[in-house]
Amino acid sequence: MIPTTLYIDQMSEGYVILITGLIIVFLSLFLLTMFFKYGLPILLYTYKILTKGRDKKIKDIAIEADEKFTGEIAAAIATAIHLYLREQHDTENTVLTIKQARKLYSPWSSKIYGIHNILK
Repeated sequence: MIPTTLYIDQMSEGYVILITGLIIVFLSLFLLTMFFKYGLPILLYTYKILTKGRDKKIKDIAIEADEKFTGEIAAAIATAIHLYLREQHDTENTVLTIKQARKLYSPWSSKIYGIHNILK
């Protein structure tokens, strides 16, 4: 017979673990929601102020172009990437040939020499 105090202690311990796990999961989901809703825009605004300046708008900032990077360089890089990715996949013969192997008798695989045979 199981004592009732032991059974009640195990049940209450299970409920404590259940409630603690649920609180942790929902609290972390709530904190992530608040971070993405309020924290991230504040961080992005702070980053914009630090990098661009308070008076400048993002539309007013000119994009700096690299004059040394030409179309020939971009084409050479794209060709090198294409050739590298194409080399990774080998084209193999898809014909599968199955040959039946001869099974030779081997005393190593014979069941008559098993360790369970009792010698008289």
